Amino acid sequence: MISIDGSEGEGGGQVLRTALALSAVTGRSFRIEHIRGKRKKPGLLRQHLTAVKAIAEICSAHVSGAELGSRALSFEPKSAKHGDYHFAIGTAGSATLVLQTILPPLLVAQGRSHIVLEGGTHNSMAPPFDFIAQTFLPLLHRMGATVSAELSRPGFYPAGGGRFEVHIEGGSTLAPLELMRRGALNKLKIKAVVSQLPERIAEREARLLASALCDYPLDFETAVVDSAGPGNVAMVTVRAEALTETFTGFGEVGVRAETVAHRLAGEVRGYLQSDAPIGGHLADQLLIPLALAGGGSFRTTEPSLHTRTNADVISLFLPVRVSIDRDGASHLIRVAASAP
Repeated sequence: MISIDGSEGEGGGQVLRTALALSAVTGRSFRIEHIRGKRKKPGLLRQHLTAVKAIAEICSAHVSGAELGSRALSFEPKSAKHGDYHFAIGTAGSATLVLQTILPPLLVAQGRSHIVLEGGTHNSMAPPFDFIAQTFLPLLHRMGATVSAELSRPGFYPAGGGRFEVHIEGGSTLAPLELMRRGALNKLKIKAVVSQLPERIAEREARLLASALCDYPLDFETAVVDSAGPGNVAMVTVRAEALTETFTGFGEVGVRAETVAHRLAGEVRGYLQSDAPIGGHLADQLLIPLALAGGGSFRTTEPSLHTRTNADVISLFLPVRVSIDRDGASHLIRVAASAP
């Protein structure tokens, strides 16, 4: 049984999610102590517990410690099985992070799966649905996976209530991926969205983003969506020759729309002024697919602690080595088979 200290590295839920996903892929059991040890409220929150129960159902695992607030957990999986699954968090906890946990074993398991996930779809501490659909899944397709996702209803913090569906054709062998250059920039797409809030908030964000990024080809739009509670998200999609990257900013109580847009514009400009094709959040998401493919490489902006921690956990379960090296103004990340 693999032993993991959940307070190491970034010390949050990423350690647990990656361990659960790769345990289900490999059939290797693990025990984790000090779950989310560096968070203000350590232990399992509802979204983490949903992920544990979801993947336990998928691979008929024996689990101990699967309770709210638990700081230790043992997980002993059997083979992952395709099928129809429905998982609801019951709060605004991120449903996309639950997908992050269950997707790898369902990609590997032979057969077709249909997943319905309910909870938060647009949270500030997790990849929003748009990032999954526009940026992450197209790269999986390039590697040979067949996965589609459709948003039925957005869910913002704190009301939640979002819903999306995912279709997976499991059993395909993933091919390594190399992304060293972004290629020519095609267009930026700015979209600001509100739910149960005045549309002028979205209009202010979209106008400021368009002004701040006006030296790039772009178009912008606003939208009012139906959700269980109030919410606001501004998104900038960067469409380039090699890939599409997605950046998001979230409205907060007491924070002006102009502040949200200013922060987001700064993040997008930082990415565009670099020569790296992969942004920091996408770098984190790509590591598991590349590890499952047995190799790959990409250039990215400054790797986050999440990315470095993910690399460490992956090496516990799979015979791969993840190297992260500075490459001029960017960083080069390589995933390769480790020496026997």
